[in-house]
Amino acid sequence: MTTFTAKRRTSNNSSENFIVTFITKQTPEILPPLVAIVAFLVIWQIFSLTGGTLPGPIQVVQDTWELIIYPFYDRGGIDKGLFWQVFASLQRVAISYTLAAIVGIGLGILIGVNSTMSKALDPLFQLLRTVPPLAWVPISLAALRQNEPAALFVIFITSLWPILINTAVGVKEIPVDYNNVAKVLQLSQKEYFFNVLIPAALPYIFTGLRISIGLAWLAIIAAEIVMSGIVGIGFFIWDAYQANKVSEVILALVYIGVVGLLLDKFMAWLQTRILPEQK
Repeated sequence: MTTFTAKRRTSNNSSENFIVTFITKQTPEILPPLVAIVAFLVIWQIFSLTGGTLPGPIQVVQDTWELIIYPFYDRGGIDKGLFWQVFASLQRVAISYTLAAIVGIGLGILIGVNSTMSKALDPLFQLLRTVPPLAWVPISLAALRQNEPAALFVIFITSLWPILINTAVGVKEIPVDYNNVAKVLQLSQKEYFFNVLIPAALPYIFTGLRISIGLAWLAIIAAEIVMSGIVGIGFFIWDAYQANKVSEVILALVYIGVVGLLLDKFMAWLQTRILPEQK
């Protein structure tokens, strides 16, 4: 019995030591952003109490308490909780972003390996990539005539360029030594593609993918704001603004920021899993 008690105490001490060690190690990482967030909220609250036109964080929580604690409600139509609004937007982003990745990587490789295609298409791509997402909305609506396909196109065309350009750069930057070795070994086109080109260009491709996911999330918000009658966080913001519900707009902005951060972190995690040497 004494031995069992001693072992249990040792186990408890080990668990406590592990928790203390973990907290000690994580404090330098967690404390600075936590202090910054608290300071921001305090400044915001003070500003709202001294004549600011926007509601403070306390007022926002009070006004949107039902939306915060019941994000899953669904009353039909566009009257849905924030979870479903964000989910609908993420579905559109997933479809268009996947298509943009396929097209962007394919065209980027083609441009990277073919100098004639690069000279012919590069000016056109450089021109189109500078067009803001909102500028594509009327064109997409005029061409496609429906809100949903138009929103998907806006996301696709906005997120395409970083993937395409970074892929092309990655292919062009393949070291000459790699190509010389491939010629000496007489690699087939298939072997060269999978064993030389893709591994060498992959860091550049991931850079484009990571930039593109942020642009895709920005584009869906812009597209949904001006396309009425579709479920999505962008339209939710516009509808709340029209009803003068500023607190709901602010809450939706928090959702947008959190989801955007998670998407970026997910792409960074995926990159470390596929390219572990870049950890």
